[in-house]
Amino acid sequence: MNSQQSVAAPWKNPYRYQRRVTREVKVGKVGVGGDNPIRVQSMLTSDTLDTAECVKQTLELVAVGCEVVRITAQTKRHAANLENIIGELRSQGCDVPIVADIHFKPDAAMEAAKWVDKVRVNPGNYVDKKKFQTREYTDEEYADEVKRIEEEFVPLVELCKQRGVAMRIGTNHGSLSDRIMNRYGDTPLGMVESALEFARIARANDYHNFLFSMKASNPKVMIEAYRLLVSHLDAAGEDWNYPIHLGVTEAGDGEDGRIKSAIGIGSLLEDGIGDTIRVSLTEDSVHEIPVAQAIADHYNNLQETLSDDITSEVSFDPFDYRRRATEPLDVLGIQVGGNEVVRVVTEEKRYNYSRIASRHWGIFSRKSFSKMPMFLRSIRPTMKRWRR
Repeated sequence: MNSQQSVAAPWKNPYRYQRRVTREVKVGKVGVGGDNPIRVQSMLTSDTLDTAECVKQTLELVAVGCEVVRITAQTKRHAANLENIIGELRSQGCDVPIVADIHFKPDAAMEAAKWVDKVRVNPGNYVDKKKFQTREYTDEEYADEVKRIEEEFVPLVELCKQRGVAMRIGTNHGSLSDRIMNRYGDTPLGMVESALEFARIARANDYHNFLFSMKASNPKVMIEAYRLLVSHLDAAGEDWNYPIHLGVTEAGDGEDGRIKSAIGIGSLLEDGIGDTIRVSLTEDSVHEIPVAQAIADHYNNLQETLSDDITSEVSFDPFDYRRRATEPLDVLGIQVGGNEVVRVVTEEKRYNYSRIASRHWGIFSRKSFSKMPMFLRSIRPTMKRWRR
């Protein structure tokens, strides 16, 4: 295990399913963590200033089972319109919790916290600005920067505490601050420390109605970061039992987006980590919900299996992806294992379709492409251009 990550594994027993025990965080009327089921949520794609469209999309999401809805609030002006959106939703009898998504703008967060049930802040850009500078911080300079964060963040903490508003401290792998990057590098450990800085400030002000997320577009990075976060929370003490929001950033669309999300989210749920999830697809938001439900329902219906032979020992490092070492093997003339690339097994019928398509791709038009089977269309990325 890497020396900088010499912490305990994020599970009690890797061979028995047991969901991580957390406190409950209330998001409006919806409880997250504790004894609650794994919650499913999504995010609007409409302009926050378009009240009618935001209301329409929210109602559509609720109709298909979305339990929490997030809306971006880029500026204070956008945040102020959340009052109108929520007012219209409540007048139509919709009480789904609304989350404001904040980046860069503390004033937008302060405005949004007047109206919403939860505020999501990104510790990488809430106060810090990314200038892509390379410099070394002394411990004193680093502490001064954290103090500056505290001065900007505490007013939001106090307002949320006063109004009973929840918060998600959500780190993104792609938006770590220069300060974090220069001390920890572009690493999962940097993601964890970025979030913990904000959590320490919240706790110092007796605010505990928050949860964490560690999102990345690469499922391997995301899995490592979440596991590392939970291990650090466990090491910090029993009262650091905050719920976890899971998601793979910009997973994509179609089968790719669904598989990518299932790998990232499902791997962590198998570890017992995760209390609410969002499947992030580059499609209309309503298509995210059935996928998220399919993932969450399995674990909501899964009974915990406890055993006396409790052990956290495994033969691999849970915080660092490394392919298992194997001896190469010849399978029908094809080398498998060792240093060979991962081989893909497919049905002969599918292989023949793909081979024919690769050989004769030029005859396919845009119209005929749209009618091809999904497995045949999946070779589209290999093409440089279309032939009309």
